Amino acid sequence: MNQHEIYMQRCLELAALGLGNTAPNPLVGSIIVHQNQIIGEGYHQQYGEAHAEVNAINSVENKALLAESTLYVNLEPCAHHGKTPPCADLIIAHNIPQVVICNRDPFHAVDGKGIERLQAAGIEVITGVLEDEGRQVNKRFFTFHEQKRPYIILKWAETADGYLDYIRIADDNEKPLKISNEQSSTLVHKWRTEEAAILVGRRTAELDNPSLTARLWPGKNPLRLVIDPQLEVPEDSAMYNDGQPTWVFNALREYCEREVCFVKINDPATFELEIMQYLHQQNIQSVIIEGGANTLHRFIQAGIWDEARIITGNLRIGDGLAAPRFTGKLNDTIFIDKDKLELYTRL
Repeated sequence: MNQHEIYMQRCLELAALGLGNTAPNPLVGSIIVHQNQIIGEGYHQQYGEAHAEVNAINSVENKALLAESTLYVNLEPCAHHGKTPPCADLIIAHNIPQVVICNRDPFHAVDGKGIERLQAAGIEVITGVLEDEGRQVNKRFFTFHEQKRPYIILKWAETADGYLDYIRIADDNEKPLKISNEQSSTLVHKWRTEEAAILVGRRTAELDNPSLTARLWPGKNPLRLVIDPQLEVPEDSAMYNDGQPTWVFNALREYCEREVCFVKINDPATFELEIMQYLHQQNIQSVIIEGGANTLHRFIQAGIWDEARIITGNLRIGDGLAAPRFTGKLNDTIFIDKDKLELYTRL
């Protein structure tokens, strides 16, 4: 790594600390370097609060050094008034002579305007440093703005012989098959805190009566999304009665009552794209889909997914509800005690 890349790597490390708290804003980290020494750093910690550049500049004790320093940031400084004032104006006001940027911001209100404003003020701007790594850190943000849909993560646990569960029906009152271990369950709850929403289909909601919260990990609960075209999930289900926000996509109703909103879909037979377009309009930047088999299959067949996280336990059941089949790129395999976690991206 050259000097710019070393410092940009630190920006990316800082940016990642905001995961789960900044959406729909991006993950951004910033450092300030004076004579090869980091004299300030910060990251965007919470949506609606100060941006990374502001926190980095505020952390510098001797502000006179800013006029002789380089500011590094992994995403183009904003040039518009949003929840906070433009970061580009703050950089200009402090006479920082050089700014090094990882990625240009795809958001239409920024998209090159921050760079242009800095350059117009006589600031040297260097771009494209660790660009691929920066896109990976902000994969949710880039997918949201470039593809006009949320970033989609598929997640399921399957037995060693490829099943999600026994074949169950609503009247048998059998509990879902426990496949993964406690460590894996805790990790899944951590994942939930990192995404804006969690989605399941009608069968999972009806048979499992899940809470879909992140109770095993500190952090916020994701917005719950349920696909229930004919509103068959019982009204006494946990998701309707625990006070957590829930959106139910259906073909019958369009209204909100307390924390539950019913969102009408036009064609239940092709709901995948319609739901994703609606979520984009509502600024939902990422969704983790946790079942069931039919819902996962529908999104796989439609090609509307970005990652798959598959936990395989060592249990064998011989027959049951088959796990989804798909084609993807295997990026990593991790063992969590006796569970195997495979991480895929879509080809």
